[in-house]
Amino acid sequence: MEKAAGFKVRFLASLLDWIVVTIILGFITFLMYGEFFYTEQFNITDFLGVLYSIIVPVIWYGYTIGKRMTNIRIVKVSGQKVTLITMLLRVIGGFIVYAFSLGIAFIISAFMVGIREDKRAIHDFIAGTYVTYK
Repeated sequence: MEKAAGFKVRFLASLLDWIVVTIILGFITFLMYGEFFYTEQFNITDFLGVLYSIIVPVIWYGYTIGKRMTNIRIVKVSGQKVTLITMLLRVIGGFIVYAFSLGIAFIISAFMVGIREDKRAIHDFIAGTYVTYK
């Protein structure tokens, strides 16, 4: 296992992803609904945000825009690149665990990334992944 990325850099990458995706999807939402943030109902941009988290790392060798900007990426524990199944497990499986625990597992995951030597969170264990420096 290469050098694992810690809490600060992973948080920064997530924040950068959130900013970029929010701006891009905000413009798409504005073009479709006339509002930058349309919250009346579930809309296509909500789905596009989830697809971004799943598909971009698969086609971009474990990177998202934020991860690329911070020189970290998602890989399988075996060192192989992530697959669609891997990312589905990581994103959807992680979401389910975090939702059913009412966010408690998310807080535990943050501590795991900050404290554990391998820096793996719950969603990393579900998918068999870790986040490493480039």
